[in-house]
Formats: sequence, C-alpha cells, structure tokens
Amino acid sequence: MATRIDRAQVAGTALDLLNEVGLEGLTLRRIAKELNVQAPALYWHFKNKQELLDEVATEMFRRMAEPLAGLERDSWQAYLAGAARVVRGFLLGYRDGAKVFGGTRFTDAGHAGPLEEMMRLLVGAGFPPRAAARAWFTVSAYTMGYVVEEQSVYPVPGGERDPAYTLDDRTRWPEDHSLAAEAGREFFGDLDAGFEAGLLAVVAGVEAALLPPPAGRTLQ
Repeated sequence: MATRIDRAQVAGTALDLLNEVGLEGLTLRRIAKELNVQAPALYWHFKNKQELLDEVATEMFRRMAEPLAGLERDSWQAYLAGAARVVRGFLLGYRDGAKVFGGTRFTDAGHAGPLEEMMRLLVGAGFPPRAAARAWFTVSAYTMGYVVEEQSVYPVPGGERDPAYTLDDRTRWPEDHSLAAEAGREFFGDLDAGFEAGLLAVVAGVEAALLPPPAGRTLQ
C-alpha cells in the first residue's frame, strides 16, 4: 500500500533534515528518501525546490507564531525588538535557517493575523500605516541579514565556529590598518552583543525616520 503524504508532512520532514544536510543538500530526492517514497510522489505537491522552500518557510512561521503572540506590548520599541529576537532565535535553531526563510513567499494567509496585530500596535503608537509596515520590514530585514552572517560563522546550531572565521584571521591586518582590525573584532567577536547593538540602532533609526513627531513639535 502506497504511503500517503501531504504538503505539511513534506515541509516538516524538510525542517527535520535541515540540520543534517543544510540548504544545499535539501533536495526533493533526499526528502523522499526520508519519507520512504519515490521522488516523483513529491512533485505532485511541489513543482520545484522553490515551491518546497516556500512551504518550509510557511511552516517555520507557523512555529514562530505562538512565541510572537506572547510578546509584551508595553511599548512598540520593546515589541519590535522582542519580535526580532524571536525570529533570530528561531532561525538560529536551523542550519541555513535565515537563507531558507528569507526571500520566500508564504503559501497561506496565516501570517496576516500576527502582522495585523503588529500593524495595529504601531499605528496606535502614531505611525502612519505605510510607515508602520516599513518599520517592521526594516527590523525584519536587519534580523535575517544578521542571522545569515551568524550562520556563516557558526554553520551548525550549537556547533563550533567555522575555522575560516577565527578572530585571529579576521583581525590580522598590517599595523597601519588598526581600525580594520577593530572592525573585525566587532563583526565576528560577540555575535549576541553585536545583534543587540545593531537592533538598538535600527529601532532608534525607525523612530527617528518613520514616526511623526507629536503635534506641535517638529524634528530638529
């Protein structure tokens, strides 16, 4: 009797395989082997790898939805920063997680509810709707870009630093390039502290550039 599979099962299996094979090794053939079916069976659900990745990204968001819903809403700044931390932490849990999640298209409207809540919070804080959307897009893009770089340094979740990213190598410059060496220490040293410093700067920039000043006060 043939094994019956559905899109969600394929996406879940793909996520389970990511830490083992990475994005490059995540093929329909490899997933089919894991599911104990023939590869053509998967083409009934996905025409190509991009369609598969779209479904995997959608499944990733489904799994993020609960922690995102539990974020404190004391201030829009804390909420945006908290959402960025949730996304970062989740993506770091999967090998190539940021590359899989970024640049994909969700396959259902499940993200609309959480996005609507975020937009209402930001609009309630004084952002025009389009500025509110730009605020989250900017924070989200920073987060995914940062995680892509992090996952170059630590390719396997919980694993060792890639030897190509040792601090000695990244700070070994001629004596007259001391500032470049300092930059290398900042880029590739404490990645957690670096993320928080950048996030603080991004949220402050969002406030300065996108949030209109209160009535009666103009920006300096």
